[in-house]
Amino acid sequence: MSNEFAGKVVLVTGAGKGTGRLVAEAFAARGATVAADDITPVNLDETVAHIIAAGGRVKAYIADIAKKLPVQGLLNQVLDDFGRLDFLVNCAEVEPQKSVLEMDEWDWARTLDVNLTGAFLLTQSAGRIMKEKGGGVIVHIGGRAGGPERRAAYFASKAGLEAMVRCAAEELAAFGVRVHLVETADEALEACRG
Repeated sequence: MSNEFAGKVVLVTGAGKGTGRLVAEAFAARGATVAADDITPVNLDETVAHIIAAGGRVKAYIADIAKKLPVQGLLNQVLDDFGRLDFLVNCAEVEPQKSVLEMDEWDWARTLDVNLTGAFLLTQSAGRIMKEKGGGVIVHIGGRAGGPERRAAYFASKAGLEAMVRCAAEELAAFGVRVHLVETADEALEACRG
């Protein structure tokens, strides 16, 4: 373990599996205290167990980041528990594998709610906290271009995310808050350095 992020608190959404789990474990291995969020404890328990077994500091949170009140409650709880928020890494996403002709309205709406609205709500709430403290870093994991044709909702949400991140980065820079869109756990770590 290194102490690169010792004394720092990172909130990682979608931490129960995939890139979110990799990000949570990587920050913990570098000394950060990890607030690990997911919509369900099923996979999150395993992430927490791995971090604790490796000697890291972590606390699990269950919240649906696609809704404003749960997002605000999550961030307030992190502040109550740790007294600070230095980094937010949003890895939560959904990716239905249906064509435009097969997709129902629920799949379309849920994809936009999690991948785009959730990112906005997290950026807004964390951005306000970081503005007050004089700085911080917000990172969103974006999708890769190309891929199967059956991912219209996913790619639409990620195109919107890219535009939202660009605007948020410009607005929040004046307050010492950096906002990034990256594709990998390693890039998320790099974005939070310096």
